[in-house]
Amino acid sequence: MDAQIDRIARVAFEIARKRGGKLCSVDKANVLEASMFWRKRVTALASEYPDVELSHMYVDNAAMQLVRYPKQFDTIVTNNIFGDILSDEASMITGSIGMLPSASLGESGPGVFEPIHGSAPDIAGQDKANPLATILSAAMLLKYGLGESDAAKRIEDAVLDTLNRGFRTGDIYSAGNKLVGCKEMGEEVLKSVDSAVPAAI
Repeated sequence: MDAQIDRIARVAFEIARKRGGKLCSVDKANVLEASMFWRKRVTALASEYPDVELSHMYVDNAAMQLVRYPKQFDTIVTNNIFGDILSDEASMITGSIGMLPSASLGESGPGVFEPIHGSAPDIAGQDKANPLATILSAAMLLKYGLGESDAAKRIEDAVLDTLNRGFRTGDIYSAGNKLVGCKEMGEEVLKSVDSAVPAAI
């Protein structure tokens, strides 16, 4: 069991290094014996990553803090059950699950990158899906799977530019913006990518 926790924690520490250098380990160590062990293992690994600031938080507090002040978090590592709950909660902070990319990362290989909502079969073929989570998943692939941070930033910037220009799919639409379908939203992001200054190589 310790090897599995160490494996997950190492991936989290490495991701934190590529982001803001802060890692929050979420557990329930005040109640669950497995969480006590989790916290012990993650804490033990922290000495190998002196450039990453490690903190711990109980899952119930983490759920509240995500709503209260999400910007305090950079990288979160937790077990599968807590992760499923917190990631769904986090998706609503952005306004829609159609906005969140996700990745399943391992110790080697690029990993699996997909929108948090999966394939959304209930709206397939209706031009209603928000493609931004899928587009941002491609950016995550570039950044975390292939080490192409400049290319990833170019895509992320194009998504922000498209949103700043007021384009919205139905799940994030509000008055004063332009309602578009999946295809048009994707085309607008592509226009932003094409018009951007080429990323430095």
